[in-house]
Amino acid sequence: MNVILDYDVGNLASVMRGFERVGIKSVISKDPKVIRQATSLVLPGVGAFNEAMRSLKASGLIPLIMEHIENKKPLLGICLGMQLLYSASEENGYTEGLGILDGVIRPLKVSLKVPHMGWNQLKFNQTNTVMTKYIREDDAVYFVHAFFADTHFDQVIAYADYEIRIPAIIQKDNVYATQFHPEKSGLVGQNILKAYGELIR
Repeated sequence: MNVILDYDVGNLASVMRGFERVGIKSVISKDPKVIRQATSLVLPGVGAFNEAMRSLKASGLIPLIMEHIENKKPLLGICLGMQLLYSASEENGYTEGLGILDGVIRPLKVSLKVPHMGWNQLKFNQTNTVMTKYIREDDAVYFVHAFFADTHFDQVIAYADYEIRIPAIIQKDNVYATQFHPEKSGLVGQNILKAYGELIR
């Protein structure tokens, strides 16, 4: 069962519809019993990092997320949900994150428009990976963010060029993440969710 975590942050219905479009049965829940039975967890998120971390702590879900990962079950972070997986963020001051991935979330300091909003092409940093099996290099996906993960590129599956290389798809063991919104990225996004779904069936 694919469980989309409800911690009062993010467009949960949009994420749910994204999975439904590729035939992956999902539920939205904050119930510990449901979460412990999950074969997969999805950590969505929209808004500011510090507020999202406060909501996540208040929800009591962090120990369940850690338990899930320790049990080697897949987890997918989306957009802000991806950023929360990192050690810390510089958005609105310094805020510690979940520390599941190594790196710091930093502001985009580029001459291009910020937020980075709209379609951008994916460049592969690694090939023959689970998350990219149904997509091609230069396929475009939909981004909405003003901060990016400053991280080691050995965990970066794909990135987007926006004067700097923005990590776009991440994998560390059983933890996967996308900076963009696959649920808003048309057929390419559907194919990414399809590939992730094969991990949890």
